[in-house]
Amino acid sequence: MIAIVDYGAGNIFSVKNALDYLGFVNELVSDAEKIKSADAVILPGVGAFPSAMEMLNKSGLVETIKEEATKKPFLGICLGMQLIFDKGYEFEECGGLGMISGSVRKMEEKDLIIPHMGWNKLEKLNNCQLLENIGDDEYVYFVHSYKAHCNDKNISAYCEYGGRVPALVYDGKFVYGAQFHPEKSGETGLKILKNFGGLI
Repeated sequence: MIAIVDYGAGNIFSVKNALDYLGFVNELVSDAEKIKSADAVILPGVGAFPSAMEMLNKSGLVETIKEEATKKPFLGICLGMQLIFDKGYEFEECGGLGMISGSVRKMEEKDLIIPHMGWNKLEKLNNCQLLENIGDDEYVYFVHSYKAHCNDKNISAYCEYGGRVPALVYDGKFVYGAQFHPEKSGETGLKILKNFGGLI
């Protein structure tokens, strides 16, 4: 079973619908025991970094999420990806989950429309299992105003938008993060979610 963490800041139903379509058993969960018993965990997220972390902390799930991500496949999506880093700087400095070293800062490239919204090509940097069967000319859908700053070794794929924007990150073990929305990225996004489910 894939647990989709429901903590009040996620686009949970579109993720659930995509997993249902792919035939993966999944459940919206908001308690620690369900997360512990799951085979994999997805952390969605929309909104602002500090408020999402506040809701996660209030849920009492932070330590459980961090612990389970050391032993089973974990995927953060959009804001959920940003939360896996050490810190975010949206409105204020705010601690994240610290699963991958790095920070999340506002995109301030000149002459670009922010938020970054729309389809962008995935450029591969380091291969990971989520990129299995993903070609060299595939596009995914982004909606965000902040981007990750991390070591290249943790970037599996990026897109170009006034410079390199980490699109798919990983820790080399169980933790993955997608800045784009795989559940809204057509066949390419479904392939990525299928690859994640295949890690179980």
